Amino acid sequence: MLKKFLLALAVALPMFASAQTVKLGIVDTNAIFTVMPETTAAQTKLTEISQKYQEEMNRLNEEYQRMVDELQKMKEDELPAIRERKTREITDYQQKIQAFVQNAEQDVAQQQQSLMAPIANKIKEAIESVGKESGYSLIQAYTPDQILFYASPVEDITSLVKAKLGLK
Repeated sequence: MLKKFLLALAVALPMFASAQTVKLGIVDTNAIFTVMPETTAAQTKLTEISQKYQEEMNRLNEEYQRMVDELQKMKEDELPAIRERKTREITDYQQKIQAFVQNAEQDVAQQQQSLMAPIANKIKEAIESVGKESGYSLIQAYTPDQILFYASPVEDITSLVKAKLGLK
């Protein structure tokens, strides 16, 4: 019996001796993202794009309203073919407006993706760098609605990542 115990101890002891301490960290990427100058520039660019689309949408709506007003002002005794043509023009114009809105929404989403992706990559690289330099085994994104509890030895490395990016 003692032999078996000593044998098990001899096998298990090297495993315990070589075990490393696990270092865990959390990082609030949203807090970093919001203070980056690149984010402000990207949001400004997205606002400009959205405003241009909104101005064009306003022009389209004004034209649509003009067409509707013109149809409503037609005399009751107007020829049916003319009234039908005007109605068809309005319907076609509505479809053009809907297509424009869809294209604008897609373009804004693509622009947002292309402007924000490099910022997210920069943050990710900084997190990886801090993780390697500080010897973290795992770094988890801090999302208050998903993390129920954390305590020592988990460390919040948000300030380290901000420093790595040159942010305050």
